[in-house]
Amino acid sequence: MSCPMRNSDFSAKSGSDANRNGMLYGEYLVLDKLLSAQRMLSTEHDRPVHDEHLFIITHQAYELWFKQIIYELDSIRQLFDSEMIEESRTLDILKRLNRIVLILKLLVDQVPILETMTPLDFMDFRNYLSTASGFQSLQFRMIENKLGIKPEHRIKYNKTMTETVGADPKILEQLEISLKDPSLSDLVQNWLERTPGLEADGFNFWEKFRKSVEQVLDDQETEAKEEPDEDFRNYRLMDILKRREVYLSIFDQNVHDALVSRGERRFTYKALQGAIMITLYRDEPRFSQPHQILTLLMDIDSFITKWRYNHVIMVQRMIGSQQLGTGGSSGYQYLKSTLSDRYKVFLDLFNLSTFLIPRESIPPLTKHMQNKLNIGDQNSTNGSA
Repeated sequence: MSCPMRNSDFSAKSGSDANRNGMLYGEYLVLDKLLSAQRMLSTEHDRPVHDEHLFIITHQAYELWFKQIIYELDSIRQLFDSEMIEESRTLDILKRLNRIVLILKLLVDQVPILETMTPLDFMDFRNYLSTASGFQSLQFRMIENKLGIKPEHRIKYNKTMTETVGADPKILEQLEISLKDPSLSDLVQNWLERTPGLEADGFNFWEKFRKSVEQVLDDQETEAKEEPDEDFRNYRLMDILKRREVYLSIFDQNVHDALVSRGERRFTYKALQGAIMITLYRDEPRFSQPHQILTLLMDIDSFITKWRYNHVIMVQRMIGSQQLGTGGSSGYQYLKSTLSDRYKVFLDLFNLSTFLIPRESIPPLTKHMQNKLNIGDQNSTNGSA
């Protein structure tokens, strides 16, 4: 971190001078409290363990970055919580989403530093942790809630919330609020549902897209039937039949809703339509930034999954796969279960590629729709009526 103040300036200023000319670096950052917050229990028990200091510093750094992620998430949610998002606000959303992605990348890269501690080193002070566990991180749980992980998607755990994060009413209230407030996923879906061009009495993208998909599959089926090799012909026809069933899952709302109820999809029917339209027409000026937003949302899910994976591997390396973890969790087995798709908030965005069609088959925009998506039309921002 750079600072315009030179080292010589620190010794040259008296306390009164600092008050007149501005705070000192250490005062501004409250370093006296921050740098004295590392309590080594092994030292208190007269058996100092060198690597306990690394363990504490690493997890405190995680919590500081978690705090920043929450700060950014709350601001992004506030920006999304509007009937109309102006272009300047979209740029703020992009900047802050990208900041979260870079922080998460940093957290992923931080795991190897902790891995410089060997299993025997960890065992030297592990007992001092007692029931303490990263599983009990209030801030990480709040990040998950604010992103949009629902209680029904979580792996069942043998502890109550009070046993997990403590009985402090303020903490429990924070968690309850983070569950009740609209999550980023909720707000993004509301925004996608307002994608211009979905209106049935306007461009009616969904009906045009359905007809294009049917035409693509019909053409492929006609071509497959002309295949002279019977085995290959049957293989292609079976593949096309399966693809028709896949597309049926987005064109039949009842099928889509059934998938949502089973946890295999997250987005509402219309939000999924908006995401598909933005993906297909991402080269249009007005859809460029929305497409970047969708990409960054996937990046957030990706880096959290990578962080979970690195954490799982580290835990297995430190305590094996059979021992219980600290905090009363099942350790490695529990953490491994969090790598499933049920913990991906924006699962549907990852699966959009399933429903793409060749560029030449994408329904052409009408002149009116082209004008609506033109960057010069100030009333056509994604999310406006």
